[in-house]
Amino acid sequence: MAEPIHYDALSVGDEIPHLVKGPMTTAHIMRWSAAMENWHKIHYDWRYATEHDNLPDVLVNGSWKQHVLAQLLVDWVGEDGWLWKMNFQYRGMNVPGDTLTAWGRVTGKREQGAYGVVELEIGLKDQNGKDGSPGTAVVVLPRKNGPKVPYPFCPAILE
Repeated sequence: MAEPIHYDALSVGDEIPHLVKGPMTTAHIMRWSAAMENWHKIHYDWRYATEHDNLPDVLVNGSWKQHVLAQLLVDWVGEDGWLWKMNFQYRGMNVPGDTLTAWGRVTGKREQGAYGVVELEIGLKDQNGKDGSPGTAVVVLPRKNGPKVPYPFCPAILE
């Protein structure tokens, strides 16, 4: 298990470890659709996606992209931190064959009570570097020699 991340060790501009998924296959996309009970044909019916909706192929699910961004942040903060807020947009389509890389960069930080609040820019880039899901996030981290962020997290602890 990785060493816990502490607020004090971070600087604005630091990049967090990337999370790479892919190359995506139609099986990945269909399994996610089935698990989420998302039966829209653009996620599994190639003929419908390409001929009816004029898409380049079946599409990677938006909820899957959301999951990957959340996984990136939760894995990074570990058991001592907390993903507090996440915001992103769907600006690009991803299809089978794409390899997607979730990334994050520290854009701000502040001390609040016994904890540190860290703001990040996040996104999900394809193999060509195109970011189709840009966004932001806020995580709460312990300070060095400080308490873990309690579970369940309550924003009142920051006052």
